[in-house]
Amino acid sequence: MMSAAPFTVLIPARMASSRLPGKPLADIAGLPMVVRVAQRAAQSGALRTVVATDDARIEQACAAHGIESILTRPDHANGSDRLAEACALLDLSGNDVVVNVQGDEPLIDPLLIAAVAALLHQHPDASMGTAAHAINSQADYTNPNIVKVVLDARGMAQYFSRAPIPHARDLADSPWWDGRALPAYPQVAALAGFAPLRHIGLYSYRAGFLRDFPQLAPAPTEALEALEQLRALWHGHRIAVHVAATAPGLGVDTPEDLDRVRALLASG
Repeated sequence: MMSAAPFTVLIPARMASSRLPGKPLADIAGLPMVVRVAQRAAQSGALRTVVATDDARIEQACAAHGIESILTRPDHANGSDRLAEACALLDLSGNDVVVNVQGDEPLIDPLLIAAVAALLHQHPDASMGTAAHAINSQADYTNPNIVKVVLDARGMAQYFSRAPIPHARDLADSPWWDGRALPAYPQVAALAGFAPLRHIGLYSYRAGFLRDFPQLAPAPTEALEALEQLRALWHGHRIAVHVAATAPGLGVDTPEDLDRVRALLASG
């Protein structure tokens, strides 16, 4: 796949995981998970796909499979700090586009990565890009573990929340959509057929913004919702959103998730 505009994929990977120790090196169909993620990401058309890690074992596994990696400091408080260091180590310039692909997404769609990267070329005023897809069940809409996003007329994020948003005041006690998003979303003329959106945790950034982000003061909304992207909105940065037609592939957070992904890949 050829990219219409250049971007770099960064994959942060740490060995520490409370629910699945050693997760980046977990074997999935004969390959360490982080290697499988990097191979999928490389199909997006990225100029470079680089694993940013704090552990020499991950660095060695990447080298054994021809995956580029860099060793970052072990004391970063969060993934954004690790990505900011990676941008500096790779000498990326301020307007270079970086896509952050999590190291536990072995089924990530390369086309989705490319679409999220393209957002920053399509929207010069945006500092970040991300993705979402239509929610098709009331259970997902009300689940606080599923983050929702509301967009403006240009496809920019207005707000992210764990609460059910947007809230239909006069239809609060019943489902108020039929599971289908309007083709022209977010230019919605009526409620009929409109669906709320589930946020997909895939981000693109301008490298300069990514280096500056850790220095921005945390937002009150960020603390309340436990959603780091709200810091960008609080400080006036724009986040462009790609609305995907389907949900992303299964990520790996638990041993049960790992078993499901292994089974899916084994079945072909």
